[in-house]
Amino acid sequence: MKYMVLPFGCQMNRSDTGRIRTILNSMGFEESEFEDDPDLAIKGIIACSIRQKAVDRVYGKIRNWNASKGKILTFLSGCFLPADGEKFEELFDLVFPIDMVSSLPEMIRAKTGDMSNAVLSDKPSGKSASGDLMTKERLENFWELRPVYSSKAEAFIPIQNGCNKFCTFCAVPYTRGREVSRLSTGILDELRSLIGKNYRSITLLGQNVNSYGLDKGDLELNFVELMKSIGKIGRETGKNFWTYFTSPHPRDMSGELLEVIAEYDVLAKQIHLPLQSGDDEVLYRMNRNYSLADYRRMVYAIRHTLPEATLFTDIIVGFCGETETQFERTLEAMKEFRFDMAYIAKYSPRPGATSERWRDDIRREVKERRFTEASEVLRETASRKNRKLLAKKQRVLLCGEDERKDYSFGYTEGRIPVRLSLNTDTAKSPGKDIGNRTKVGEFAMVQIISTGSLSVEGRVL
Repeated sequence: MKYMVLPFGCQMNRSDTGRIRTILNSMGFEESEFEDDPDLAIKGIIACSIRQKAVDRVYGKIRNWNASKGKILTFLSGCFLPADGEKFEELFDLVFPIDMVSSLPEMIRAKTGDMSNAVLSDKPSGKSASGDLMTKERLENFWELRPVYSSKAEAFIPIQNGCNKFCTFCAVPYTRGREVSRLSTGILDELRSLIGKNYRSITLLGQNVNSYGLDKGDLELNFVELMKSIGKIGRETGKNFWTYFTSPHPRDMSGELLEVIAEYDVLAKQIHLPLQSGDDEVLYRMNRNYSLADYRRMVYAIRHTLPEATLFTDIIVGFCGETETQFERTLEAMKEFRFDMAYIAKYSPRPGATSERWRDDIRREVKERRFTEASEVLRETASRKNRKLLAKKQRVLLCGEDERKDYSFGYTEGRIPVRLSLNTDTAKSPGKDIGNRTKVGEFAMVQIISTGSLSVEGRVL
């Protein structure tokens, strides 16, 4: 019998999916990539509630599944609001919060054995019946599962769940709850296991990673100490790998963290620092708790301590009440900070977020125009920075086959995508030779032969 799990949304959901695969594999099921596979016995979705469109995708998928369901068991977990959870219970066989995933075998046996729903008596309200302590214990049990990784070169390690920031555009505190930090022993053990298997790129995941450990006080490492521990592991083992983290909050970034990143080679010189808006009034309405001047000071600190680091960000255009002048300030900030990459989103109300109660008063065509203008600024600034790489040698992690034939792709330490033109067959799986010189999942020295706005092209030396 086979199963299929669809993760929607962020890398945290994809990481959670890897641990769910571990559970289902241990039950004797085999994973399938095809929704119409006749041998499927279980179909699951790891939901995302960042936008209403994401919630609508879940409804659309389960209705299609139920229309031709047969004997298939369906389940839902991930990020969803209590109100949505109650509605989903009428459509899915099983609905449960992520901290109850360890009980999935018992839930499945109860359902397939036509038993009562006693094991599901804890309704998916975002809290467990036994309170926060039990939720933390369940999360630790879940995190200790070794996931089935989808790549042989890149892996994601969850270090934290939930958020305490309550940005007005975001529903994470309501879907994943307050911040809970994973025990550092489990994080470091998982990292050691990964680098022992020659994983080259490891990303620490959390809704607000740089507040890691604060919920545990003196009983746990803080984020700077965690990063330093990873740096020491890299130095002691001699392993070559890059460590990334996402997402941090500008308010919690520190000069001490930047100094630690500068000290250790295995801590990648790439910083993702969400700006969201370049206007102080909009930032205040977003409840971001920093000003543009605060953000500027942090960017200057990054450029001083990590001059070679790339800088990524997040931008929202068309937030409630955003004027043309306020949007222009965002464009000016993007020009000033010269981001290497910006993930630009047109504002849409998030179910459960504070701003959902406000009037979404920016017309769709205005949001589209602002999105286009912000994207043009990004392409212009990123193009200028990428041109500086022309003819230079870069260490690149080779990731696999590109969409274009006879090309492979990878990325630099700063996560700049690199397309590689090859004279031989492009590698299609980890471990296969690329041009008889190196392998997918390994580092290669590459000379950059052309540059674009958001990527570059090179050849393996």
